[in-house]
Amino acid sequence: MSRIRVGHIDLGFHDASALEVEAVLKRHGHDIERSAAPHEEMFRRMGRGEIDMLVSAWLPASHGGYLAPFEEDVRKITVLYEPYCIWGVPSYVPETVVATVSDLLRPHALDRMDRLIQGINPGAGISRFSKAIVEQYGLAAAGYHFETGTEAQCFDRFEAAVADKRWVVIPLWHPQYLHARYEIRALAEPKGLLGGTDQATLIIRKDAEEKVGTAALDELSKMHLGNARVSELEDVLVRAAR
Repeated sequence: MSRIRVGHIDLGFHDASALEVEAVLKRHGHDIERSAAPHEEMFRRMGRGEIDMLVSAWLPASHGGYLAPFEEDVRKITVLYEPYCIWGVPSYVPETVVATVSDLLRPHALDRMDRLIQGINPGAGISRFSKAIVEQYGLAAAGYHFETGTEAQCFDRFEAAVADKRWVVIPLWHPQYLHARYEIRALAEPKGLLGGTDQATLIIRKDAEEKVGTAALDELSKMHLGNARVSELEDVLVRAAR
């Protein structure tokens, strides 16, 4: 029996998918040492050999830069789901008024829309992408501003806005538990600043493959959770924690 060090980025959907990976490892007789950290730090730990597996690297756009310095030291096992980032609005915001990011500058949208775009931690791909959107679409001149923060600040603020039927933009992604609760419509973003669709890739250090073993790696190589399933798994975790 080996102890496998499984790291995940410190966000709920990464935790949810890590639990699924860890369940496979446990079935093969392994003990699990799990850890979580923000994006950059978790990749640094992987590069330093402090974890054996990382759940998961969003490649190529969101996390490719973090993986690049040590990419030769790891192997890609499987794609767990296909994440992509959005700027979304609640479905009650009329699509005839706000269908694209540039529509946020239309007079009727300016009358109703909250100007704060509340994000999560600064290392997240959606945070980098959102800063670029505010700049390149000229949104700051109309009073829009993007701020990084905690998951709770981002998600709770959205849920409070929905409860009051306020117009709000949320920088989000698929999979994410809010999609299991609400209809969130993605705004068209024709400049392509949101990074497109990534592949959420389970990666392992090559020097850890032997202790994980062929049987466990074979089973993991067949794992595919999908966006909807990960959103549901995260929602279960969030509800259980409250």
